[in-house]
Amino acid sequence: MNQELRNFLREMVSIIIIAFILATVLRMFIVEGRVIPTGSMVPTIQPKDRVMVCKFNYYFKDPQRGDIVVFEPPEELGQKEDFIKRVIGLPGETLEVKDGKVYIDGKSLEEPYIMEEPNYEYGPVKIPEGALFVMGDNRNLSFDSHMWNAWLRESHLKGKAFMTYWPVNRITMLEREVISH
Repeated sequence: MNQELRNFLREMVSIIIIAFILATVLRMFIVEGRVIPTGSMVPTIQPKDRVMVCKFNYYFKDPQRGDIVVFEPPEELGQKEDFIKRVIGLPGETLEVKDGKVYIDGKSLEEPYIMEEPNYEYGPVKIPEGALFVMGDNRNLSFDSHMWNAWLRESHLKGKAFMTYWPVNRITMLEREVISH
């Protein structure tokens, strides 16, 4: 094998190794793609959509109402697969669902992203420190905080979904909806 070919192969192997290391670091600490298995976030995210999740976001700031988050479910649920839901209630707030609306501290939320109004009542409950109340946008078909009898601890968050990247015709940024109350 001539020296030129040997140098080329050595350079290609180096590039492949560096690319593999960078991809591994990116996936472990920075960003990760996820396939959405259910319709709990319809209409915002459809089943089988692929989303990008920022994994370091909550090291630097607290979750905000409206964030779409991926998390490890509470242990009490006995579920192993990660969930994706929208943050609705924050620590210290009182949440209630009645008359087809979500109320935070007695004021109704404006939620243009939901599939349909909730057809159930829940609460009122006070969200403990270090916990979140999350709900799917498909309120009536979502296994979420209103059904769990457990709190989602902030420590269970794995990241914030920020973009749908597949299928191509559904590429969109998942910006936090402005929710007023």
